[in-house]
Amino acid sequence: MIELKSPAELDAMRAAGRVVASALANVTSAVRAGVTTADLDEIAEQTIRDAGAVPSFKGYRGFPASICASVNHQIVHGIPSPDQVLADGDLISVDCGAILDDWHGDSAVTLFVGEPAKADQLLSDATRAAMEAGIAAVRPDARLTDISHAVETAVHAAERADGRRYGIIREYGGHGIGRAMHMEPFLPNHGKPGRGPRLRVGMAIAIEPMLTLGGEENEELEDGWTVVTADGSRAAHWEHTVAVTDDGPWVLTAP
Repeated sequence: MIELKSPAELDAMRAAGRVVASALANVTSAVRAGVTTADLDEIAEQTIRDAGAVPSFKGYRGFPASICASVNHQIVHGIPSPDQVLADGDLISVDCGAILDDWHGDSAVTLFVGEPAKADQLLSDATRAAMEAGIAAVRPDARLTDISHAVETAVHAAERADGRRYGIIREYGGHGIGRAMHMEPFLPNHGKPGRGPRLRVGMAIAIEPMLTLGGEENEELEDGWTVVTADGSRAAHWEHTVAVTDDGPWVLTAP
């Protein structure tokens, strides 16, 4: 079952999305050499709780933190640690979720410690552009994989512009969201258009491409959470929670 929300319920999701946006803004401001990923987790959790919300991730299937902090070759689900100290040149993707009045918001950004390498900047830009292309494809009566196709098309456009290949992570993707963080439908970040359920007003979907500077192969570490690139290449991750409305996409986690 795909959950459809009323206008009032989407307003409530927007409130949760604003909390997530604030948490990510505070984390972004704190990213610098010498800061640990545990420090960033503490900042995000405090921001969320100060807003009267609860971190979505903490305790979810046993996850121990309020953000996922994925550094360099880590793609998603990195566990924050006091032992992971950021250094100049690092790339970090931060995924954050919050629950406010039983509604979820979910968003991710890729950040740099100090001046980014050109390849890292291009990677992040390509990933963000792919997310934005997916958002632009959200409209009533479109099909779910129209979003997938828009994401993949944007990646290939970036490849041509940048003169390089990006790996599209295929095992992980977007998802429905609402009263639970992960709901139907699953949203691949690749594929042909015109397939899957029709988008209907009131649907909310997290759109989240993940790209690498190398191949698509990945593996999960022994901690049972952290997903890394198999070839050690760097990865980027961008995400927004988006609602389907009669007026087009509404980005519920926008700042």
